[in-house]
Amino acid sequence: MSEEIKEVMEEPIEEAPIQKETRKAPLNASIAPDQFDWDAFENDSPAGEDRSEVEAAYAKTLQKVTENEVVEGVVTSINKREVVVNIGAKSEGVIPAPEFRYNPDLKVGDTVEVLVENAEDRKGQLIISHKKARQLKSWDMVNAAYEAGEIVKGYVKTRTKGGMIVDVFGIEAFLPGSQIDIKPIRDYDVFVDTTMEFKIVKINQEFRNVVVSHKALLEAEQEARRAELISHLEKGQVLEGVVKNITNYGVFVDLGGVDGLIHITDLSWGRISHPEEVVALDQKINVVVLDFNESQKRIALGLKQLTAHPWESLTADLKVGDTVKGKVVAIADYGAFIEVAPGVEGLVHVSEMSWSPRLHSAQEFLKMGDEVEALILTLDREGRKMSLGLKQLTANPWESIREKYPVGSQHKATVRNITNFGVFAELEDGVEGLIHISDLSWNKIKHPSEMVQSGDVIDVVILDFDETSHKLSLGHKQLTTNPWDELEAKYPVGSVVEATVSAVNDKNTTVTFEDGTEATAFNREMVKEDGKAAIVGETLPVKIVELRRSTRSVRVSHLRTYQEAKAARENAEAESAKKAIKKVQTSVEKTTLGDISALAALKDKLEKGE
Repeated sequence: MSEEIKEVMEEPIEEAPIQKETRKAPLNASIAPDQFDWDAFENDSPAGEDRSEVEAAYAKTLQKVTENEVVEGVVTSINKREVVVNIGAKSEGVIPAPEFRYNPDLKVGDTVEVLVENAEDRKGQLIISHKKARQLKSWDMVNAAYEAGEIVKGYVKTRTKGGMIVDVFGIEAFLPGSQIDIKPIRDYDVFVDTTMEFKIVKINQEFRNVVVSHKALLEAEQEARRAELISHLEKGQVLEGVVKNITNYGVFVDLGGVDGLIHITDLSWGRISHPEEVVALDQKINVVVLDFNESQKRIALGLKQLTAHPWESLTADLKVGDTVKGKVVAIADYGAFIEVAPGVEGLVHVSEMSWSPRLHSAQEFLKMGDEVEALILTLDREGRKMSLGLKQLTANPWESIREKYPVGSQHKATVRNITNFGVFAELEDGVEGLIHISDLSWNKIKHPSEMVQSGDVIDVVILDFDETSHKLSLGHKQLTTNPWDELEAKYPVGSVVEATVSAVNDKNTTVTFEDGTEATAFNREMVKEDGKAAIVGETLPVKIVELRRSTRSVRVSHLRTYQEAKAARENAEAESAKKAIKKVQTSVEKTTLGDISALAALKDKLEKGE
């Protein structure tokens, strides 16, 4: 007989008592294989005992299994693909290993909950599920953990928009990106397929949404470490830290779970535009504690304080009047800061950049990064202040202004600024003068921009000086002949010229002479002899009534041309009549009595027809 058959036959004999009267045949090694009763072995017990009794005795050793019930089982085996769990049934259940991804510490002997899906399938296999068992109890577990503020474990399944999806008790919870860690996360993918601890921070009962946070746990730990660290802090204490984050205004340094801030002004004695010029992310640096606030849990740190102030190492023999070289590190409207040594700056006020009295901005003279030479005007070592000058290194042109630019001399100047009242023109660097609007043109203009534009080079004449105030009066129209001198000679008051009506408005009429000169007349002065008003395009004789230099205007009248002629004729006729009357009167006065008699006689003859 084979060893396998032997084991099968011998096992029930050792485990269950057998009554001698029920045996049909003894079982011993002396029975030949061809004489063994195989039917009795298959139908009853191998020893002739009733098989139903053996099965009943075996069933007493098994746990009663009910389908769709959650029971506890013991892990008996684990490999990469599956986990074998014994729940006390006829067979052990096999569960896919991914169902335990949330628990990487699972080991043989651990007790787990499973759902019995089928006590025995067609192959006699027990079908159980750990995932479904968790899902049945997960919502209650999540709510209980939320109310108790418990820390839960979760498996990070995948990345999603704005965060991660985490498996907590079989429920998919949302982990916002801002709640993953205290420090900014640059790569979310490193957390996928990992198990982490979380705190449930929000639950929506209606939609069964769960939000978790890992940052909340880290903040609680950090708060404890911060309180511990601050309790031992002292001003001036030097600590080692790691650059955690860099912003425009400063650097956050991790001091071992607690963050401190180095403001940009405490990074370097010299002027910098961004903290990245001094430190880099993840760099280890030593810092000094400048201040801390236990109630607000804020720590102010410094880096530049670990080195001596540059002013302390400034050359001792440096004094006012010395010339220094430096680089422009900052510019404002009021001036520029020149770095003459690392961390040592001097201010050049805009008024010390040029001899010109005109109001300038520093940007007109300097730009960032320029290398310049300047004169020390003031030096305050205790206050760590220095004022510099640029114009002092060049000759003051106003000291010899009258010799170089005498009154009446003509020069070329560049228009630098245009205002309502005039134009500022530069003769040379530092020497500017004002051309008043009245000195720009002999003709009347409303604004200087009608004549010149900024940057134009024009001819000017020196009119007057004020050395004390560095003011210079210039003229432009004086270089040309005054057209009004010619106009007065060509069109004297009282003369009559031909003019064409060019425009008519409610009050005035504008006419143009043959040479282009314009004049105006009141509308009543342009009424023609027939009583009609003059119209545009009509040419009429006009009389020059007024020439006014102050307003550069010419006043004319057409009405006076024919009214005065008519008056002249009437006056001539009246004068002729007066002369005739006077002659008659004279002749009457010379007649004698004899003349009267002769006349009487003549009258009689005429009456008689003789």
